[in-house]
Amino acid sequence: MSERQKQLVAEGDIAADYLEALLDIAELDGDIEMDVENDRAMVSIVGADLAQLVGAKGEVLDAIQELTRLAVTRESGERSRLMLDISGHRAAVRERLIIVAQDAAKTALETGEPVELKPMSAFERKIVHDAVGEAGAVSVSQGEEPKRRIVVKPS
Repeated sequence: MSERQKQLVAEGDIAADYLEALLDIAELDGDIEMDVENDRAMVSIVGADLAQLVGAKGEVLDAIQELTRLAVTRESGERSRLMLDISGHRAAVRERLIIVAQDAAKTALETGEPVELKPMSAFERKIVHDAVGEAGAVSVSQGEEPKRRIVVKPS
């Protein structure tokens, strides 16, 4: 295991301890799973009835992720890029966005015209950029937050 992987595993351990304490305070049941993927610590909370930790559009999940990153940074002294998922919310969003990206790339390649997508978060845009590239098209982000969007173009 490389030094970087050891550091990411340590981030995951710190995050797991923080999240376990949070679940205890909220009196919620959940199991915590950790992994390292794409040079990033990945932590997931799975269990029954955790929807309130996700929020309507993932806002609560985003806030908990940021708090967890801050806790890891405070403990480790290193800025964390940890990714948190709760009840598979981010995984489901990823799957949906990959389909959107593939459809947009197909349309752009078939018509030769750019396809403009709706505004997305940085997390969502990253997924779309990667999927568009894999589909053989190119993509660029345009606009300012919170209305920053992707335009998919034929390659």
